[in-house]
Amino acid sequence: MFRIWVPDFDSPSYFVAIAAVELGLFKQEGVDIEFVHNEREGPELMRAGKLDFIAGPAYAGTRAFPAWKGIKLLCALSQYSYWFLAVRASLPAKRGDLEVLKGLRISASPAWPEMALRHMLAQGGIDVDRDNVRIVPPPPPYGDKDFMARNGVDTIIQNTADAYWGNGMRVALGEHLGLAKLHLDLRRGDGPAGARYYNFAALTAPERLIREHPEAAAGAVRAIIKAQAALKADPSISTRIAEGLFPADEAQLIAGLIERDAPFYDAEISRAAVDGLMKFAKGSGLIKDAVPYENLVATEFSHLWKQ
Repeated sequence: MFRIWVPDFDSPSYFVAIAAVELGLFKQEGVDIEFVHNEREGPELMRAGKLDFIAGPAYAGTRAFPAWKGIKLLCALSQYSYWFLAVRASLPAKRGDLEVLKGLRISASPAWPEMALRHMLAQGGIDVDRDNVRIVPPPPPYGDKDFMARNGVDTIIQNTADAYWGNGMRVALGEHLGLAKLHLDLRRGDGPAGARYYNFAALTAPERLIREHPEAAAGAVRAIIKAQAALKADPSISTRIAEGLFPADEAQLIAGLIERDAPFYDAEISRAAVDGLMKFAKGSGLIKDAVPYENLVATEFSHLWKQ
């Protein structure tokens, strides 16, 4: 039995992996698999040999595998940076205006999301100290799978923040409740120049697995591609999946988010995506030197990406 970890279970960009498991697509490819829940230590579990796949940020594994040594990216779950920033609905703010963020309290989960927020602000010319931007932590995760989507809304309700940073489900909940509005969508061109290339959602595996079980690695890539195609063809299947996994208010929103993001469901890992990732990783202190494309990506499976 193989094991997969999804760090943010209700992220639309990671949902491809969830669908691949729940629709039995991994099993169709001969890969028996189960989720690892209630764990914030996915990379550490992979380092210990207790985890086989991470479906999350392309840089996730660096926490336990410096400069990605010992792991590789098998394919993309979705293209481009999938981070969003929402602001309080009553705030007079033109979408995309970074100047509006000066003096605000912004909620972001430590450490990865906060790291990305700080990088984006710095690239946009915002100095958090000079410009009095306070980055505050959200409430703790909730539910049996450590959900985090309501954390942004709750900071608005509790008046501990004026804005929040996170995945598309967080923004959707705020909009649905009339408490928040979209301000930045990096994937669609908001934010500093090049922000859409900061990151992408990827399927990561240890080199040990690729070496010892290449058929399982290939099967995992094919399962992801099948899930991407299924969600593109019929986003409504995401509702049926989510109803058995998500809180009710999130399950009712997921199909709309999947339909919106479906054009970005593509397994290819481009050199431009890796170049952008390297710039982000260096700028955020994750690496000292850029990692060559061939050292990062399991190119032996690249022929599967367009099948």
